[in-house]
Amino acid sequence: MFKEIIIDQEDITLKGHITTTSNPRSWVIFAHGSGSSRKSSRNNWVATELNNRGHATLLFDLLTPEEDLDYQNRFDIPLLAERLKIATEWLLSSPDYHGEPIVYFGASTGAGAALLATSDLSERIPLISVISRGGRPDLAGAGALQKIAIPVLLIVGSLDEEVITLNEMALAQLQNGRLELVEGATHLFEEAGKLGEVVELCTNWLDEQLSLNSNVSGTI
Repeated sequence: MFKEIIIDQEDITLKGHITTTSNPRSWVIFAHGSGSSRKSSRNNWVATELNNRGHATLLFDLLTPEEDLDYQNRFDIPLLAERLKIATEWLLSSPDYHGEPIVYFGASTGAGAALLATSDLSERIPLISVISRGGRPDLAGAGALQKIAIPVLLIVGSLDEEVITLNEMALAQLQNGRLELVEGATHLFEEAGKLGEVVELCTNWLDEQLSLNSNVSGTI
């Protein structure tokens, strides 16, 4: 079930939408990249595919319309990470949430924000993994990356050479990370079938993490 939502917490109002499934296996919270929003066509396509595989999803705007007018806010990783934590707290209090495992899915700068948020989350939040698509995990900073104990999946196109290097640097700082290259894909995975390969990597990874975390409360 698709539903438009308003995240109204800490004097901040952010628009978003959720899609729930019957007995969701997990909740995947998306953190989009700079210049994008909850309407990101790629993230929404990935979200729909995850919905079809039994995962509930939350996509939201990390910035208000006024904040987005200031270009620098799009690269303010601590600000974006704080918004992701606010959205997570909102989900925990939502009537649609019933204790399922939570996963962050970050794209571009959103990956850095997701990892920075992860390094500072309350232990009561059942976050089991972070997935990065064409992301900038390095933007979280080495100190934050080294604190993250949960598994992290980094997905990069094989033709996205500069971002591969940045992901390799981040991978070296993570306690439990994996880097997967999608052969023949550029930064946005625009080539035919490449975003589908991202989905397959994600769903296989989620299956693996949910199996490892079968003791997490919720329906798995």
